Amino acid sequence: MKYTVAKIFVNLRNNFFKGILISAPIFITLYVAWILIKYFDNKVTPILGPIIPSSFNPSSYLPFEIPGIGLITVFIFFAAIGFLTTGFLGRVFSSFAERTLSRMPILRNIYNGLKQLFETLLAKKKDSFREVILLEYPRKGIWAMGFLTGHTEGEVQRRTKNSMINIFLPTTPNPTSGFLLFVPFKDVLRLNMTIEEGIKMIISAGMITPSENQKKLRLLRKKIKK
Repeated sequence: MKYTVAKIFVNLRNNFFKGILISAPIFITLYVAWILIKYFDNKVTPILGPIIPSSFNPSSYLPFEIPGIGLITVFIFFAAIGFLTTGFLGRVFSSFAERTLSRMPILRNIYNGLKQLFETLLAKKKDSFREVILLEYPRKGIWAMGFLTGHTEGEVQRRTKNSMINIFLPTTPNPTSGFLLFVPFKDVLRLNMTIEEGIKMIISAGMITPSENQKKLRLLRKKIKK
């Protein structure tokens, strides 16, 4: 009898933790998404009130507000800017704005820094933020996981003898902070895991390890595509 009761409590405990493991990431993700939607709605909707006629605003004749209108408006706004800047007039306007900002003493530093940051984050280069590597760091015999961000160029490459690459070495459990290292290409080991798997392994402090079978399957698919 005691064994049966203990077994029931063990099963309840295991199911409880399984429920947390499955549901917590889902609810937290939905909660963050809801916060973003409400943020854009609160910021954008008051601006749209005087601009958009009430007949085009569903919230004006419905008994409830439709969430996400602000986020959709922001998406349409940036998409429209991207569409307009691809034309001749758009290119002329964007080049004029860049030249104007580049001549302003303080604003040009802010603009150039932000432009380089967004170009790096949104660039669709083949080797940007797409490879996980191993590097002997901070000393020989100790390996650290990092991400290949590109090939070293400019003065850093000219002043070094070897072919260098840029490595971002993240910290655990926060992979958004870390170190930028310029490393000889021959000194790194390139891994087959995806960038997402590498981030998961870093955040979990090594508790989540990608399966070898999944990596072998990806390699087989790459060979088939080639």
